[in-house]
Amino acid sequence: MSPSGTASSLPRRWRSADAEPRSAQPAPWAPCAGATETFTLNAADGYPLAATRYRAVGAERARLVLAGATGVPQGFYRRFAEYAAQRGFTVLTFDYRGIGRSAPPSLRGFEGDFLDWGRLDLAAAVDEMADGGVPLFMVGHSYGGHAFGLLPNHCKVDALYTFATGAGWHGWMPLLERLRVLFMWRVLGPLMTKRHGFLGWSRLGMGEDLPLRVYSQWRHWCGFPRYFFDDPRMGDVTDRFREVRAPIVALNATDDRWAPPASRDAFMAGYRNAPWFGIDIDPARSGLRKLGHMGYFRAHAEPLWRMALDWFDGIGKAPQRGHPPV
Repeated sequence: MSPSGTASSLPRRWRSADAEPRSAQPAPWAPCAGATETFTLNAADGYPLAATRYRAVGAERARLVLAGATGVPQGFYRRFAEYAAQRGFTVLTFDYRGIGRSAPPSLRGFEGDFLDWGRLDLAAAVDEMADGGVPLFMVGHSYGGHAFGLLPNHCKVDALYTFATGAGWHGWMPLLERLRVLFMWRVLGPLMTKRHGFLGWSRLGMGEDLPLRVYSQWRHWCGFPRYFFDDPRMGDVTDRFREVRAPIVALNATDDRWAPPASRDAFMAGYRNAPWFGIDIDPARSGLRKLGHMGYFRAHAEPLWRMALDWFDGIGKAPQRGHPPV
């Protein structure tokens, strides 16, 4: 993709061998020595969200908001947050309403949805971290790359680096994963939501339970090749994506069965006026073992964290936006 980010240009890609040479191995990850603060973050409508702030070790170079994936509690991102804090980034993680420590005692009848997560919850996290004294960046995981375009205050964020963001359509997936996903949408999900009033994933050991409205929106939008960009009822919402001008890097592993690179390209095209760059990582060739959809934030993926933070460092120092990530 050209740095101008025009709608007619194709996304520029970096292959894994170029993105992270095997010889460039980082020092072993170690727990963060900086201060950690847990607190209640009030969403834009006042809903209380559980949040954690990881203070930068030494001089604060930048601030970073972690926008997590669907149904993934903030604790999953602790290692990354501690790593970034060691690099001089103050990091905020939080649980969306209905998830983790931001969930009510029961999700039956709970009204929160995907749009609330972006426009109200993530927006509050951005406001909390926006200072003006240092750059503010965002790291997304899966849904986190969707949520950036939903923000009413995205202009406060200088750049986004997102992992595993894709359109969610089964047609982009390998055959076996496609069958599993269709079974979830057409059989398992309807049975569980009818019985419990929410998607009871925890009963199957598959992660956090999801509010009914989140499940319903997710199921509906995953029926389109370009997710909610193909939903005619979402025009007013998706128009906001055209306003985004911040540079974006979207990294997807070739073994990510839920969000392979083709799925990413289908979704990221919605950021039509942002200079975005796609990186395809082949874990085997890069010495990273398996990544899948969740491995980007496990300890062995530390080289990917370093890539992201190095890119942010370049954005913070550069007088212009949109330069390549490597």
